[in-house]
Amino acid sequence: MGDLALIKSEEVHKTQADPETAERFIEEKRIGERIRRLRLKKSMGLVELGKRTGLSASFLSQLETGRVVPTLRNLARIAMVFSKDLSYFFECEPAPVFRIHRRTERVKMPQTGVEPPTYFFESLGYLVPDRHMDPYYAEFIPIEGGAEPKAHIHPGSEFLYLLGGELRLRHGDQESTLAAGDAAYFDAGTPHSYACMGPKPAGAIIVTMHHTPAAQPQPLRAAAPGPRSVPSAAKANDGDGRQVSSF
Repeated sequence: MGDLALIKSEEVHKTQADPETAERFIEEKRIGERIRRLRLKKSMGLVELGKRTGLSASFLSQLETGRVVPTLRNLARIAMVFSKDLSYFFECEPAPVFRIHRRTERVKMPQTGVEPPTYFFESLGYLVPDRHMDPYYAEFIPIEGGAEPKAHIHPGSEFLYLLGGELRLRHGDQESTLAAGDAAYFDAGTPHSYACMGPKPAGAIIVTMHHTPAAQPQPLRAAAPGPRSVPSAAKANDGDGRQVSSF
């Protein structure tokens, strides 16, 4: 009879949240680390946070290092200081972005809107959602017959590093010839174009940043009628239904 009672008692304990599991659950939320990040982001010291919350600096220090667990009341005080909801401290944090793009998985795309194309490109970041930049590998083909490359514009900035060959880069009224190892950084909102200058293709790494450069004061003048003659960058399909912007 005694053994049966012991078995039933163990079964009851198995259905309850044991203290160790509860502590581990709290640790996984990293509440102290979240509070510390919020405080440092505001350049706020422990003493100042204590004055705003009514909690002592020593208690807040222990809280940030995980030596004590806050009550909901104390957590609410801290949340209010940083204009956060209580749920902020319990939501799952997004995992850091880490993506590998294998060479065999990439798709080579031709320059958009030009026939025949003067370069081909491969997106090096198409698997990353909501990315703030677009990296590419580009191969520029020698232009036959002395044809002029087509200039284009797009928002943000652009960075180019030439891996090999010779490449002529035009940016507005400026023109430069790049050799292997040369790099260029420029405002992509200005019409720009590339032309392979050697007998062999030129390879480059290109990164376009999506931010819009700060507006510069411009003199007032009447707007010229008619559409713009320089096209903006178009989008192409990479073969899996995803869209990648050309540069």
